[in-house]
Amino acid sequence: MPLNYSKWDQLELSDDSDIEGHPNVDKKSLIRWKQRDIHEKRDMRKQKIHHLEAQIACNNVLLPRIIDIAGKLADPNPSIPPTKYWTNLVEQLGKNPSKDCPPGNDPTKIEQTYDGMLLSLFQRVTQETRDKLKDLSLQESEREERLGKELAFEMATHVKQLGEMIEKDKKELADEIAEQKKKITTEDIHEGFESKYVPPKPEPAPVPHHNAIESTVKGKKAVTEFEVLNPKAPSASPASTSKSHEEDDHDVELPEMTPSLLEFSKIALGEYEKSFRFIQQHRDVYVPGASDALLVAGFEAESQGKHAYAKKCIHQSLLLQYCEKLGRDGVGIFFKKMISGDARAKTVFEEDYKQTYQHLKKRVKLSKEEAAKEAEGREQIQLVAEDPSITISFNVPDGPPPEDLRLEGPGTEELDVEEVRKALQYRWEVFQQLPKPMQDALKTNVLEEVNKVLGSMVVAEAEAVVGALDSGGILNFAEGGIRDETGNDAAS
Repeated sequence: MPLNYSKWDQLELSDDSDIEGHPNVDKKSLIRWKQRDIHEKRDMRKQKIHHLEAQIACNNVLLPRIIDIAGKLADPNPSIPPTKYWTNLVEQLGKNPSKDCPPGNDPTKIEQTYDGMLLSLFQRVTQETRDKLKDLSLQESEREERLGKELAFEMATHVKQLGEMIEKDKKELADEIAEQKKKITTEDIHEGFESKYVPPKPEPAPVPHHNAIESTVKGKKAVTEFEVLNPKAPSASPASTSKSHEEDDHDVELPEMTPSLLEFSKIALGEYEKSFRFIQQHRDVYVPGASDALLVAGFEAESQGKHAYAKKCIHQSLLLQYCEKLGRDGVGIFFKKMISGDARAKTVFEEDYKQTYQHLKKRVKLSKEEAAKEAEGREQIQLVAEDPSITISFNVPDGPPPEDLRLEGPGTEELDVEEVRKALQYRWEVFQQLPKPMQDALKTNVLEEVNKVLGSMVVAEAEAVVGALDSGGILNFAEGGIRDETGNDAAS
């Protein structure tokens, strides 16, 4: 087989093999001049190629805008004369120009922006058009009509010229690139074989878990249970099994949603190609516990009435589960079938998804019913007077004590104004620290409303609230003591 050495013809040598000069001229100097000439021509060609590429890109942005303006001038809107449209356009570009500009230009300099270039063209066209009409003796109406036609003609001319310039630059660019490729340079040399070892990226860590602390009410443990929606899945995290009441542990480990999983869960149903690309780009999505974290997120979303997001979570969780079932190359196998439109595979998956979501809905409904039953029979804190003759009322402050606090009325002669101020200030601070629902209930001054809010709290929280009401002087079981009359006639 004959060898082809023609590729070596592209080598551009700068040694003394092909240099012939005058015998009185130093040959080393001739070699250096030859080398410098080669490099200078090469750099000039690079600069010219870069300039042509930038000029073509800039003109490709300007040409559609000029075509649009020329079209509106040639076929004007009846309600807006061409001259008025032109004047408004020039004023807008002059007063409020966009800062969009070609790469490398300074957006703060208007002449380097696209709008600035158009403004310069429009100003030149305006001047040329006015010069044409200057020597013509036309009436005002005829002048406006003629001016509009001349503007349309000039812009159509510039559209043609700019289009021709782009085509000329493209041809010149192609010629320069072809000329550049005729010679092999050091920039064209690249390594054919690489012996460097690049260690593989470490496997991402499993999905983290957090503790769901159980609460004890009347000697029984209330445990948040998350049932396994797909019990045959190869990975089962602690979140997918519920603890019995007899176990000694007091915490349930729930898988957490990582930022990548949160983004993955927002992909629309059926977007298999997008899900596949996301898994390829985010390895921490396909890790142990990820599918269970999505199930827990779907359960919580469904409980909050976010049905669309719950469906997405279940859909993405099943994607991961199916990939895990198919073994080591499960991700590629599963998505290849789904993206290619394998009817049988899609039917099986979509049926499983629908059944799983319906099962989740039932579990959420049952969970809410069980929670409601527990709420009916759970221990509560309620305010009840031991003596029926005593009325429970509330001293609700309207705000902090005024700067000019004066005590009036019988029984106030022996009271210290500063001590009263401190008491009122403390009462206001206690009130501000109460939960918002409790503040609203106290403002009604209705005992049933306050008890309703206390009943919705756990025992420990309700006890703390009642203690704060008592220490702050807001809770009043009998007449007497210091009442907050800020804003009323008693204290002004």
